[in-house]
Amino acid sequence: MKTKNPTAIFSFILILSVLACNMPGSATQQATPVPVQPTETPAASASATPTTVPTETEIPSPTVIPPTPTIAVFHSLTPSTNIKAGDLVHDVVSVDTAAENRAPYGDSYNINLFERPFTQEMTYIPDVDIVSYNLSHDEKFYYVSIELVGKNPNNEIGINYAVELDLDADGHGDYVIAARPPYNAEWSTDGVVVAKDSNRDTGGLSPEKSDAPLPGDGYDEIIFDSGLGSVNDSDLAWVRINAGRYATVQFAFKLWVAENKFMYGVLADAGPRSIADLDYVDRFTEEQAGSPVRGDKFYPLKALFGVDNVCREVQGFTGTGQEPQRCLPKK
Repeated sequence: MKTKNPTAIFSFILILSVLACNMPGSATQQATPVPVQPTETPAASASATPTTVPTETEIPSPTVIPPTPTIAVFHSLTPSTNIKAGDLVHDVVSVDTAAENRAPYGDSYNINLFERPFTQEMTYIPDVDIVSYNLSHDEKFYYVSIELVGKNPNNEIGINYAVELDLDADGHGDYVIAARPPYNAEWSTDGVVVAKDSNRDTGGLSPEKSDAPLPGDGYDEIIFDSGLGSVNDSDLAWVRINAGRYATVQFAFKLWVAENKFMYGVLADAGPRSIADLDYVDRFTEEQAGSPVRGDKFYPLKALFGVDNVCREVQGFTGTGQEPQRCLPKK
């Protein structure tokens, strides 16, 4: 008797099991797969703008703004620090009548003289009030010193100081050396401007009297500004403060600017502060300007305030004594 093959028997049983699973009514059923609905992509609107990714060559390069170059100013000649005062020329001061909100006298609008160290509210500004001024020189520079009642030229109100030069003694200013704050105790060209009047209108139609309202551009050509300018001389003009008893503000400028014969005056200005509007008497009528003198029909100050100037002194010549804006000759 032959022995049955176990492998064949096992294969037969496996086939029967598979057939039984696929027969109808079988207890084990295959799970019916649930169909997955595809996500619908909305159709693009007819008006939509298609997105275009720019290529590298189409992307604009950012605009590069180069920094403003800083021009270095080099000095080869500095004014002396040891200046002997020249002959003092005195001015009217308002310190004694300041509590009364008025100037004592000295403001003569018809001859271009101002004594207005006050705000429009007639508040006294001692750092605008000129006591005296003087001129001296050495072999390189003229020095003009201004003595003030106050001792703070860097007053927060903002005060400009200036020297006016009349080279031909006709009453029309030819050059102005002006300075704006902040000021330093050491000599500096920062904030110092030298300008000239190229069309002779600083005195208006008449060199002393008010011709207002008169258009004009005053000192219209700036030749030096903080060490730079058309004159190509970085050492042309300087300013410093608190240099001595009679030099609350002190200017230095090269001799060639004025040569050796001229008239000069000084100005403290916390009001208009515009060298292009000098002379102020030709820009404002007396009614517009107001007056610092109590009892005057135009009192108090209006458009023209915070200003003190002086008569002009002579340097290097005698003259007739009748020069416009000149101080009375000394006896």
